[in-house]
This record gives sequence, C-alpha cells and structure tokens, in this order.
Amino acid sequence: MADYEYPKRPGVKRIEKMGDRTLAWLQHMVATLRDESNELPPVALFAPVLPIEAGQQSDYLNTLQEDLADFLSGWVLYDAASIDAIPTATRHLPRLALTDIQGPLEIIEQTSLGLDVFVLSSIGEATDAGIAFTFTFPAPELPGSGRRLPLGIDMWSPNHVSDVSALAETCTCYACRNHHKAFVRHLLDAKEMLAWVLLQIHNHHIMDVFFANIRQSIRDGTLERNAESFNKAFERNLPISTGKGPRLRGYQVKSGRAEPRRNPRAYRSLEDAQERLAEAPLPSPNADAEHLAQRGFAEKAI
Repeated sequence: MADYEYPKRPGVKRIEKMGDRTLAWLQHMVATLRDESNELPPVALFAPVLPIEAGQQSDYLNTLQEDLADFLSGWVLYDAASIDAIPTATRHLPRLALTDIQGPLEIIEQTSLGLDVFVLSSIGEATDAGIAFTFTFPAPELPGSGRRLPLGIDMWSPNHVSDVSALAETCTCYACRNHHKAFVRHLLDAKEMLAWVLLQIHNHHIMDVFFANIRQSIRDGTLERNAESFNKAFERNLPISTGKGPRLRGYQVKSGRAEPRRNPRAYRSLEDAQERLAEAPLPSPNADAEHLAQRGFAEKAI
C-alpha cells in the first residue's frame, strides 16, 4: 500500500515524503518475504503508482525499476492518469485500478487507457439500491426512437409489481432463469434478504459477461469501435433508486457525533396503548365483540 489516504488529495508536505515512505515499506516487505536464495515465495506483489505528477515520484519509480523490478507482479493505480508514470521496462506488468468506478462506461474508458483489473464496489452499491443491471457489450442497436438505453432498472418501481419477465431479456443467470421481476419486487417490498441476494447474483453475472466480451473485443481488435457504440447506445449513469436498501448493521457504518439514525425505528412505543388499557375496566368473560370494541380492547370486523 502507498503512503496515501484515499481519496484525499495529498498535501505538499506529504508529497515530499510519500515516495520515500512507500519505497521503504516495499523494500522492507521484500526483505521480509524473500528466503536465502533471494527469491520471493509464490505471492503477488503489486507496487503502487502514487497519485501525483510523474516528476514528483521519479526517484521512487526509478529505484523500483532498478532494484525491485524482479520482485514485482504488477502495479496499483489510484488515478487512471498516473498510468503514464509507469517505467517503460515494467509496462508489461498488470495494472490494478483502485479508482472510483461508478459505471460500465468508466470501466471501458479506463480499459482503453491500459488498466487491467478493477475493484468494483459499485456492484454491491447498485444491488443495495435495488438496481438490476441491463447493459450488454457490445451494445445492441438503438430503438427507433433513438433514445439511449438505461444501464439498469429500478426494481422498487411499481411498474414491476405484475411484470413476470426476467430482470434482463438476454440474461442467463440463476435469478433470470428461475424468477421474474414481480417476485423480486415483492421480496424488496417485504424487506426479504433474498431480494438482494438475487439482485447480487444477477448483477455479478451481467458484469462477468461484460468483462468477458471486453476481453474478446481486445483480442479481435474491436474495442475502440465497440466502446464508441456503447457510449452512444447507453446512458452514462445508473437510474436513481426510489427505495431503501437492506437494513445497515453496526459493522457496516460508523456513526459520528450528532448524526441522524441510519435506520428508521423498527418498532413504535406502546406506552400510550398500555395506559389506555390500564384505565379501561376489564370485560366480563361473556363479553361479545361489540362490547370489546366499545371498551377499546379490539376492533369489530366488518
């Protein structure tokens, strides 16, 4: 890891020292891991490219290239623009992106720049929001209206209450083969965890197929053309969710001072009802429904 607090921009003082600190950590790690034969155990060591100008980290990168290049398995980038700072002799190594990816268009753009591996928290965020991915790569032909296609659908929408079609027309995931939109919409409305499980299965499958087709486009030499058609066919952002995600647990969030509740109250106070019942005289064992309703002990069914 780099001497960098993501996603904050490093200050002037930290920029002066972050290269030296990161290099010292890498050297210590290599010295700790390698054995007497001067070889590392079978682990993948990715060195970070710092999110600063290439000139500001030239000493750090040159030392890595000269002294530690044989021990490196790849590069970690916090900013896609930092890819040009990678030393020429190590440009063949894989590049892991820890960038803030919000949608498939950004994945395509950063893949075109030369990034290889992505960490996508946006899949889980979309699932929690009740969004089902519907995009495909390469993109289909635009409908006659010429309107851009949505990247996903908001499963909280009442339009899906009686819709028995799959989450995505061409999807072959478990959720789409065995269930339909109306069932997932019902589960969301009932706050059943199965709703988010099915959405996560579906969204991961859509993303797996998306990356497989990107790799195929790279092999076929059609990535640039397919990326352009995708950009024209689909909206840039995912739809806005109209519902609430699963209930957050204490280990998922940290509450600060004077922050509002992350979750609404699940139960309401029954103190008022208890006081009314305490004041009301007890009914006799032979009391009928009308008498119980008058006393406030029950409501008579119509």
